[in-house]
Amino acid sequence: MLPKARPDAVLVQAVIAGALSFAHLHDLAEAAGQDGWKAWAYPVSVDLLLVAAWRRLRLLRDAGERVRSAWTWFTVALAASLGANVATAGLLDLGNVPDWLRILVAGWPALAFLGGTLLVHPAAGTDPGPAVDPAPADEIPPTVIERDTAPEPVAEPELVPALPAPAPAPVPEPVPVPAPLVEHARKLAADHLARTGTELDTDTLRARLGVPAAMAAAITAQLI
Repeated sequence: MLPKARPDAVLVQAVIAGALSFAHLHDLAEAAGQDGWKAWAYPVSVDLLLVAAWRRLRLLRDAGERVRSAWTWFTVALAASLGANVATAGLLDLGNVPDWLRILVAGWPALAFLGGTLLVHPAAGTDPGPAVDPAPADEIPPTVIERDTAPEPVAEPELVPALPAPAPAPVPEPVPVPAPLVEHARKLAADHLARTGTELDTDTLRARLGVPAAMAAAITAQLI
């Protein structure tokens, strides 16, 4: 035997309230200059934004995320619905709608589109993704563990062959200097010291005697 269908009082109340709010929004949009199908589209836009914000609010709350953005758009849609209900209750002359209300009604589609887009496509990082349980340690392939924990081989240092020791510099043979030349050099050195007050250097001695550099160095060594 089929169960008897009983009317749900909450559902009936929701349908009546929705129909009245729908009519009030239509009347306000029509009074603000939105005629024809546009006047009927306004209540649909407001109710859809209200439902989308409420659904988004519940999803964020269940996920433990921040619900401030969803609350913002829910409040905007609720204010639009309540404002239309109050405005059409005799407090507003629908035959002479003020300019600011016409501006609000005309700008509603852009505002509703922005709110719906942000609710459907939230910013990155606000939606929690599906939880992924980490794999137990015993389910990880042993080859992966061995490859990650195996020590890297240490390269042995290459042996560099020792360079041969440099050959010693050849010792120059002593240059023979005649004794009379050494005596003459002593006189030149004494005269140079008396005139200048400085010792006679090798280059000057070489220039005075007209001898090679090696012989001049050998004479200077004997003068010391």
